Amino acid sequence: MGVWIPVFIIFKLNQSAMKAIPSLILFALLSIIIAGCNDKKQLADAYGNFEAVDVTVSAQAAGQLIFFDAKEGLPLKEGQLVGIVDTQQLHLQQLQLKSAMRALGKRVQDPRPQIDVLIAQRQTLEREKKRFEALVADKAATPKQLDDINSQLSVLNTQIEAAGRQAQIANRGILSETDPMQAQLNVLREQIRKCYVYNPIDGIVITKIAEPREVVGFGSPLYRIAGLDTLVLRAYVSGDQLGRVRMGGQVAVKVDAGEGRLKSYSGTVTFISDQSEFTPKTIQTREERVNLVYAVKIAVANDGFLKIGMPAEVYFEITKPRQQ
Repeated sequence: MGVWIPVFIIFKLNQSAMKAIPSLILFALLSIIIAGCNDKKQLADAYGNFEAVDVTVSAQAAGQLIFFDAKEGLPLKEGQLVGIVDTQQLHLQQLQLKSAMRALGKRVQDPRPQIDVLIAQRQTLEREKKRFEALVADKAATPKQLDDINSQLSVLNTQIEAAGRQAQIANRGILSETDPMQAQLNVLREQIRKCYVYNPIDGIVITKIAEPREVVGFGSPLYRIAGLDTLVLRAYVSGDQLGRVRMGGQVAVKVDAGEGRLKSYSGTVTFISDQSEFTPKTIQTREERVNLVYAVKIAVANDGFLKIGMPAEVYFEITKPRQQ
């Protein structure tokens, strides 16, 4: 009706008024009317709202949250230290274990002093052996005296080997006690490491759950963070439209840019539901009579303009995204 009313008015003008209007002005008015007909707004194929894939960061240790630097709307970098759970008790247990391990080290036996004495005695006997060998050769000593020296040397060698083996056995028993202590020390170090909360991804804190000085437990949620580089548009399509949507397909996404303008983006279909559901109250579809729709998710690169919850329109057939 908005198109035909101006035409009706023009052609209802009386003949004298028509003659008074220059033909050039009349042509311009008709051109504007025709252009308005051709510029009829294209209806969107689907509608939806933007979401963000968020990550809930939880505590991996129990205790008081002595440091926590997460605020809603605050940008955080991956690997940034956000919180610390009290580590004093774990630190004291670590010191206790280290002291016990040092005490065990002092109990380790060193066989070298005993072996050094036996080696000195062996060297003396070896000199005596050479002397008696010369005496036996000169018939000044009996072979039995030489045999006695050899027997003493054999005993000394056995004592030297036994001293080394006994020290090894004793030390092996002592050192075996350090293995469980070292394992406990490693566990404590891991528990202390988990007391430090590091941010997992680049993003914006969207929900702050815990507060500094609170006592948290293992698995207690601390905050939720979402990466805003890429937002997900959840839209709904009818069964008749499913044939036009494919995984990995490109679609045009448009959002309000103010003053009646639309800003265009290119999106990629990342999810198509295999089950229908009733039309959400907040969603409008091209055919209002459709009661069952299918959810689709479209990934859209964010240039900073898109916001969580922002409504958007989806157009399935696109050539190249452009800003209007």
